Amino acid sequence: MNYDSPNDIKMVLSRLNIGLKKRWGQNFMISRGAREKIVDLLAVRQDEKIWEIGPGLGALTELLLDRSTCITVFEIDAGLIRFLLEEFGDREESGFYLVRGDVVKTWKAEWTRSGMPARVTGNLPYASSSLILAGFVEEGFFPEKMVFTVQKELAQRMTAKPGEDNYSSFSVFCQWAFNCVVRSDLKPGSFFPVPQVTSSIIELQSCSREEKPLDEKFFLKLVRASFAMRRKTLRNNLFSSPLLKKLKKSFIHDCLVRMGLKETVRAEELCIDDFIHLADLLSGSA
Repeated sequence: MNYDSPNDIKMVLSRLNIGLKKRWGQNFMISRGAREKIVDLLAVRQDEKIWEIGPGLGALTELLLDRSTCITVFEIDAGLIRFLLEEFGDREESGFYLVRGDVVKTWKAEWTRSGMPARVTGNLPYASSSLILAGFVEEGFFPEKMVFTVQKELAQRMTAKPGEDNYSSFSVFCQWAFNCVVRSDLKPGSFFPVPQVTSSIIELQSCSREEKPLDEKFFLKLVRASFAMRRKTLRNNLFSSPLLKKLKKSFIHDCLVRMGLKETVRAEELCIDDFIHLADLLSGSA
């Protein structure tokens, strides 16, 4: 089929009796140039293990199979699963593997089963993109490189710097684990059906920081707690957080003072190293 043709896509969907479901964010990428750019950014080597999230009808899958013989795809739609197996199932012995169901619920089991992939890609559903990526970080799932298409607003949150409006706990999560770079924007016409938002291609490369928190799980929980209420000061968010309920407010206050932070400072003013330092001060007593 012509993956760049909305008419071809409509015909296949009609033949399979598939009705697109808005809640799953099913928008097929009809720009071959965008797909080729994603594959080039991934820099796939022949025998590397690749994951693709939300392959749809296999437009990106087809290009990936030209580069690697070890690809696992995650698909939730039963009709699309049937089509993918028709198109690529004969390659399963040489490395094509399909995981059925919601990737949010299935990726950890697949990681346990098959190990860490070298590359991960996909046209992520808008509704669950942040949930998927935050889950990766919280579980310590750090492939060497990931390249995704996401809503432009989410890409801006992933790359936002301290003091910017889009800077959030999600920004800290992503930038703590990865070097995040927006490679290009994609107009709505790059997809079918046409979404009402602009998308971005974002590259995430696993990074190794010189300064690491003593307790990574506590660090991530502290970041979430710090941004719990954006209008509140960092001090007040920490005072009211269940994470620190065993600590005296005076001790939390003293830790902030030791870092040279004013009582009026808000979480969005802190950089990643600040959060690491604060987590280290608090973690031994929490």
